[in-house]
Amino acid sequence: MTKMQEYMQKGEDYILKTYNRYPVVFEKGDGVSLYDMDGKRYLDFAAGIAVFALGYNNKEYNDALKNQIDKILHTSNLYYNQPAIDAAEKIVKTSGMSKVFFTNSGTEAIEGALKVARKYAYLKDPSKDYEFIAMNHSFHGRSQGALSVTGNAHYQDGFVPVEMRAVFADFNDLEDVKSKITDKTCGIICEVVQGEGGIYPAKKEFLEGLRKLCDEKDILLIFDEVQCGMGRCGALYAHDLYGVKPDVMALAKALGCGVPVGAFVTNEKASHALIPGDHGTTYGGNPFATAAVCEVFRQFEEKDIVAHVNEVGTYLYEKLEEVKNQFATVKDHRGVGLMQGLEFEGPVGDLIVTALKKGLVIISAGANIIRFVPPLVIEKKDVDEMIAILTEAMKENGLQ
Repeated sequence: MTKMQEYMQKGEDYILKTYNRYPVVFEKGDGVSLYDMDGKRYLDFAAGIAVFALGYNNKEYNDALKNQIDKILHTSNLYYNQPAIDAAEKIVKTSGMSKVFFTNSGTEAIEGALKVARKYAYLKDPSKDYEFIAMNHSFHGRSQGALSVTGNAHYQDGFVPVEMRAVFADFNDLEDVKSKITDKTCGIICEVVQGEGGIYPAKKEFLEGLRKLCDEKDILLIFDEVQCGMGRCGALYAHDLYGVKPDVMALAKALGCGVPVGAFVTNEKASHALIPGDHGTTYGGNPFATAAVCEVFRQFEEKDIVAHVNEVGTYLYEKLEEVKNQFATVKDHRGVGLMQGLEFEGPVGDLIVTALKKGLVIISAGANIIRFVPPLVIEKKDVDEMIAILTEAMKENGLQ
């Protein structure tokens, strides 16, 4: 048994089994490459599920975190800290919104966003039992609140009673959403690009319609940009592609590029819903996590990451279109920027394992979709290498 095999067995022995993990232990990374404990290289087109936007072993990022470690890691939110203030300023100024609350994860960002919307409605009329409208096939996280607005019964069953779940409408179907609005609706939540649900971008008229509905009914519009935000779709915030602003936005993943940090961001109207004592966090917004956020924004601006995403994302789209046209088993290709997917006729689990053996890291979105969410710093040559390995793996798996 190799050292890597020993560690995989230890993982099975000691870690609660809520994941069926792939047979590899990654030890280090560099650029867009990962290396396992045996020294084997893998091209990474998953980025830790759309997290590691700036690539691995980024010296400036590492130095920024090392510098903060030598200063202070944690103080609690009973006091101010400089990195959190600087990071909040960057988010507010780039988003055109008003206030920020830092969390430890995307799920926590969603929880906070839901509390904002419910409290906003409660302050107007405390007599109603308020509810949300969310989208079928959406994914917003694993806590009970986030699960209540996640449009997939597979994730909810056993954890969220039916009476606690949101009212669900079809994504990109404005008339369906309209039909679900009642005087108890306090918020509408959707991803700008559905991720786990299959890489489905929103339609412009759908988001515009949601904005109009929320304005007319004075309810809050929540955009979940945990995965599709922070440059991944070819704009710093995915909703910028549509010209539609939310009342509350949830961020995480690439916001910290590896350090666990999320945030919910409110516009002026929504910023007054929560008052001292209404919400809190011990670790959220600590100096270490928000120093990472500051460095991410600095590099995004200095390296013009968004322009790079548009250039390489267009190239990736062209190459995946070629794959779709070459292989009959590929039913569809969709996405935007560096958040794209190939839909197959059947399950893709075996294909992912075969690709991993050949040195390519890819992940699924549902049972039959390969999701491509690489580091945002990939180059066209990396796309070429990925396509070569992917098509070889597809042929080996009989996916002609």
